[in-house]
Amino acid sequence: MSDRNLPLPVAGPVHGLAHRARRDRLAQSIAQLANHEAALVVAYAGQEILRNRDNPFAFRSDSNFFFLTGFPEPDAWLVMLVAADGSHIDHLYCRSRDPAKEIWDGIRVGPERAAEQFYMDQAHSLQSLETDLPGLMKDRTWLVAPLGRMTAAEQRIAQCLNLARSQARAGTQAPGQWLDLDQVVGPLRQIKDAHELATMQQAANIAATGHVQAMKATAAGRAEYEIEAVLLAEFRRHGAQSVAYGSIVASGPHSCILHHRAGDRVLQNGDMLLIDAGCELDNYASDITRSFPVNGRFTQAQRDVYQVVLAAQQASIEATRPGAAFAAPHQAAVRVLTQGMLDLKLLPAQTLEAAIESGAYQQFYMHRTGHWLGLDVHDIGDYRQPLTPGQVLTIEPGFYIRPSDEIAQDFWNIGIRIEDDAVVTDEGCSLLTRGVPVDIESIEDLMRAAQ
Repeated sequence: MSDRNLPLPVAGPVHGLAHRARRDRLAQSIAQLANHEAALVVAYAGQEILRNRDNPFAFRSDSNFFFLTGFPEPDAWLVMLVAADGSHIDHLYCRSRDPAKEIWDGIRVGPERAAEQFYMDQAHSLQSLETDLPGLMKDRTWLVAPLGRMTAAEQRIAQCLNLARSQARAGTQAPGQWLDLDQVVGPLRQIKDAHELATMQQAANIAATGHVQAMKATAAGRAEYEIEAVLLAEFRRHGAQSVAYGSIVASGPHSCILHHRAGDRVLQNGDMLLIDAGCELDNYASDITRSFPVNGRFTQAQRDVYQVVLAAQQASIEATRPGAAFAAPHQAAVRVLTQGMLDLKLLPAQTLEAAIESGAYQQFYMHRTGHWLGLDVHDIGDYRQPLTPGQVLTIEPGFYIRPSDEIAQDFWNIGIRIEDDAVVTDEGCSLLTRGVPVDIESIEDLMRAAQ
């Protein structure tokens, strides 16, 4: 089969101009961090990993590389030459077209089309990387590249750096300062641009649809994995390429296990079911948790605990605003949850402040209330900085009651977590994931209508 008879590759779902703008911002940041000395940026897409024998896992690009390029193929490299003034020349190294392999694995972009399609200044065959990279390092003071995450890539970069250093007698300079790529890309990834927010809203909508259908499908006698199958089908049906993480479908006592994967336990009448599941769309994650009774009707104990968690989430939402510390939503949730534990007599009588100070609440609530969200479900970012418009985080308080002689049996095996994805706005925050019912009456109405 000749090359001209193969179908042309199509551009990825993310527009190349958005990635070019991100590289512009990156170059300006590096120019400032590098004291306006010349720098070289290297990012690596990653490689396919074998699942077994000759069967690879589905490839998913390194998040930093994808953020900067949108290029979807493995074994690709971005090399940016950043001048002292922040101007830059961008090189993409990728696999060459190979008609024989494309018959089996799909059409490659190839360097001939990559530059135009992905708004690069130049594109080259992967085979020329090791020849070109030492020369591109010459007379660059700073090297901005991955540190401590991709050993094979770092070794390859280090080998090229050593070759560049070996030319010192010829009067050239190799980079003497190495800056972690995460350190400079992280702040850029934290503030989502309009394209990113639109993609995340779509991912949230798809995940919400999956949760609604899973809620409708829930009934005693079905296994956890059957409910997971409903989620997965809905995610793919609406265009998500993958789950954002291993779906948690946890019934009865499993609802008190924070990361329980869907198993073969059969749902029982009276169980609580906790579903923590999100999809990934164009590499961006969604993350939703809902908790509800298998039979669609909350017992009084389940209702009491659920209302505490819902109130805690509302307090966290109200605390999520520009200028607030990242810990503020967590602290707001802890106060409401701890007061609820005292009111329900799950903790010994004491003041609210004493229960918080001693950490007594951690018997029933042992995790944080949120995390950054974006290209990774636990996204890159500095948790020490104040909240800023454009950041996306989860808000997910929980309450988990395991059997104990000190606790009334009505509360045993009630595990509840409510999680939504929030965008920090100028006024406070906006929730992306309220396409799934969250109040008790709406949940019961939805499940009743499905029966």
